[in-house]
Amino acid sequence: MTEPTAWEKFFDAHAEVYDQNVFTANTVFEVAFVLEELNVPAGGVILDIGCGTGRHAIALARRGFSVIGLDLSTAMLAKAAEAADKAGVVVEWKHSNAMDFSLSKQVDAVICLCEGAFGLLGEADDPIEHPLSILRNISESLKPGGKAIFTVLNGAAMLRKHDNEDVAAGRFDPVNLVESSSFAPQEGLPEIDVRERGFVATELALLFRMVGMSVLSIWGGTAGCWERKPLDLDEIELMLVAEKTP
Repeated sequence: MTEPTAWEKFFDAHAEVYDQNVFTANTVFEVAFVLEELNVPAGGVILDIGCGTGRHAIALARRGFSVIGLDLSTAMLAKAAEAADKAGVVVEWKHSNAMDFSLSKQVDAVICLCEGAFGLLGEADDPIEHPLSILRNISESLKPGGKAIFTVLNGAAMLRKHDNEDVAAGRFDPVNLVESSSFAPQEGLPEIDVRERGFVATELALLFRMVGMSVLSIWGGTAGCWERKPLDLDEIELMLVAEKTP
């Protein structure tokens, strides 16, 4: 049996309180926003990578879309399945690491929101191969001309936040834009060491191009502040809209 990754342990322990996070309060607005960009046909299939407790997946299913929710945390998926039953909707839940999954059919659109897998590095994950593996899977799963929306950590903000002391202490790797830190998944639980990866716009354009996708737009994407506006250097997250090359 494979040993759970640090992020899997974190989210399994965090699942019970995940929906109490401030950034989970704007689901209805967020779903309306992404649907305007995705242009998914009625009844189309949407893949939600890093679906967590299913808040976006369930909201999309309520609007009549077929949704596949993928996550590496069994505890998160259990909460999602419970919420879907309560909402009276059907979502296909899939337990998998985003680097390894495969689907039996191609989907019309993909969402990967709130750092849902993209940029969440395991202890031994390579900072370039990790996002590339996820993007390869997404590209293979997406129909030609289909769109994807991501929110990822803003590498520019990481660079502006950290200093040479952080580099010397191993808290920040400026070459790979990787932060190393520790978080308690719930109050009273021990902290878990995790690694998070930031990205800059030019790098994202190249990564997506390598897997047959084109970046259409990059905006500020911090939770609760989504709008089609230039990226602020100090924003925590950026939003990216991409299309699989027809």
